[in-house]
Amino acid sequence: MLTELSIRNFAIIDEINMTFNEGLTVLTGETGAGKSIIIDALQLLAGGRGSVDFVRHGAKKAEIEGLFTINHNHAVYHVGKEYGIEIEDGMIVLNRSITSNGKSICRVNGKLTTLAILKEFGKVLIDIHSQHETQSLMDRDQHIHLLDLYDRKRITKAKENYSVLYDKLVKLKKRYEELNENEREMAQRLDLLEFQKHEIESASLVPNEDEELEQERSQLANYERIYNSIHDAYNALYGEQKAIDWLNLAQQSLQNIKEYDESISDKAEQLSSSYYIVEELAFDLRSYLDTLHFDSQRLNEIESRLDEINRLKRKYGTTVNDILEYAAKIEEEIEQIKNKDSHLSQLKKQIDEMEQDAFLEAKQLHDIRRESARLLTEDIKKELKELYMDKASFSVVFETKPYDYNQGQLQLHENGFDHIHFEISTNPGEPLKELGKVASGGELSRIMLALKKIFSSHQRVTSVIFDEVDTGVSGRVAQSVAEKIQQISKTSQVLCITHLPQVAAMADTHKLIAKEQKGERTTTTVSELNDTQKMEELSRMITGTKLTETAKEHAKELLELASAYKMQNE
Repeated sequence: MLTELSIRNFAIIDEINMTFNEGLTVLTGETGAGKSIIIDALQLLAGGRGSVDFVRHGAKKAEIEGLFTINHNHAVYHVGKEYGIEIEDGMIVLNRSITSNGKSICRVNGKLTTLAILKEFGKVLIDIHSQHETQSLMDRDQHIHLLDLYDRKRITKAKENYSVLYDKLVKLKKRYEELNENEREMAQRLDLLEFQKHEIESASLVPNEDEELEQERSQLANYERIYNSIHDAYNALYGEQKAIDWLNLAQQSLQNIKEYDESISDKAEQLSSSYYIVEELAFDLRSYLDTLHFDSQRLNEIESRLDEINRLKRKYGTTVNDILEYAAKIEEEIEQIKNKDSHLSQLKKQIDEMEQDAFLEAKQLHDIRRESARLLTEDIKKELKELYMDKASFSVVFETKPYDYNQGQLQLHENGFDHIHFEISTNPGEPLKELGKVASGGELSRIMLALKKIFSSHQRVTSVIFDEVDTGVSGRVAQSVAEKIQQISKTSQVLCITHLPQVAAMADTHKLIAKEQKGERTTTTVSELNDTQKMEELSRMITGTKLTETAKEHAKELLELASAYKMQNE
């Protein structure tokens, strides 16, 4: 969830620091107090489009920072791994600054990132909904993913099986296209490959040759130092100092007394063993000294050979083994080009077989989606009924028809052969329309809440933010909207800007956004309300300005009803 939010020099906000809790946090206040500005700041934090107009007048930069606490299996860990950003202790910090000259600076856990990367983190941490911004729920391209999320348990396995075959199919088709290029390009490619093959073969490379030559060159180039050091080591053991003789004397001395003192026995054996090891080492050093010799001609040969190898490395690989591997690869490609027709025929056969296998998996995926769509439709109708839209019709539209896949007329893509979008009709007799074309703001808000109620637990977004989605509703519908938002807050943290007292009464935490004048400047302030202040704020929301006893009684009743509803649905 979003735990801490800091906003500095942003629009009319001088500086505010907000702490958030789990459940439902409601933000209320007069129009123009700065409620929507806080949502604008969160949109920027999630990677939204920035503007120099957001920087408070007279400030050098606007800055927004948010701390999120996450569970161990949150999707943000995959995003962090993909972009090389470590996430420790279940916490992640997003930071966004906009300078007065329009430059945007983004950080994730203190690491500088691009805006595109910040947006990838924002997608899995913050989900903002307003009457004009509903993100994935109104994007028809995302509907197939939402359906797959709804029935994740069954669809994931089928989708994985299909994806394996589809990826292989894509690679085969790409290879077919590459091999089927025009004759001139293929002839030029063949000339290049044969030149490269000849150049590598002419060098007569041997596996690991570069490593062995570099080791031999190092030995010859440092011959004098190596010889002197080994000679000194040998003399220290068998020269005038005769360290080996002193070691022998020591071990014999202990051997002579070990029968009189048992505690000496182990030490005598250890020293004796060490003596023989050192003696053998001394002999090895002497033998190695005899093999050492300096050959300037050989050193020149090595240098020349390494120059030739390094020239090839600059073209074909970082090691000799890489070059040889590349040579084998181009030899295979040369053979394919020279026998192009045969290989094209073989590839076409493989593509046809893979396409049939992938199509069968796509058909199985389609059948599961059909059943999932039926269950989703029932769930959404139930949610809409609770929002007093029991006459509404909802449909998951499959643009593919049965005869298409029976006759093999479909084009496979990464999600199978399905193209899906959601449609709804809000009144009897009206045709189904795409979600984004529903006219009434109040209806659109309720549809979005119904969808969000179902998908919030599946999408696993950390914080869901509603910006005045309750606009255009009142009475019993307002109460149902409040209940739906509260239900969503049981699976995701919810931050909600509202003008409805019914929604505000459901809050687990109620924050008041106010605008005040400090000196000659206007700024926004945020305060968390206690129980008495909550009732007063609800009273103001009911009456507008004047607090009457009737309004207070009504506010008190709303709070009691909200408390009873939450207890009943725990």
